[in-house]
Amino acid sequence: MIVNHKLERRSRRKKGIRKKIRGTPERPRLSVFRSLKHIYAQIIDDTAGRTLASASSLDKELSVENGARKLDVSRAVGRLLAQRAVAAGVSAVAFDRNGFLYHGRVRALAEGAREGGLQF
Repeated sequence: MIVNHKLERRSRRKKGIRKKIRGTPERPRLSVFRSLKHIYAQIIDDTAGRTLASASSLDKELSVENGARKLDVSRAVGRLLAQRAVAAGVSAVAFDRNGFLYHGRVRALAEGAREGGLQF
C-alpha cells in the first residue's frame, strides 16, 4: 500500500487547527485552499454554516496581468476577498490555513487580506 505522507501530514495539521479555530458571527473563519495552479479562500460562519464571502484565482474580476507570479496572484486574491468581506460587514476573522504551512502563497494571501482591511 502506497501512502502519500505529505497529505497525511497536512491532514494531521488540519485537524489540530480545526480543533482550536471556530468561525462565529462576530469573528468568522477565513479558510484557504491551495492547489498547484490556483488558490481559493472563503470566509465562513461555522455556527450558521454559511459562506459570507469568497474569492479565488479563477475570478474574472481579479486584476492581475497575464504571466504574473502565483505569489502576486495570491496577494491579489487576498485583497479581493477583503473587499468582499468588508462589503458583507466582516472586519475581523480567524485565519485557518487549512493545514498548509504559513509561507509562500498562503502568507501572501494573508498579507493581501490585511492590506484590504481585514484584522486577524
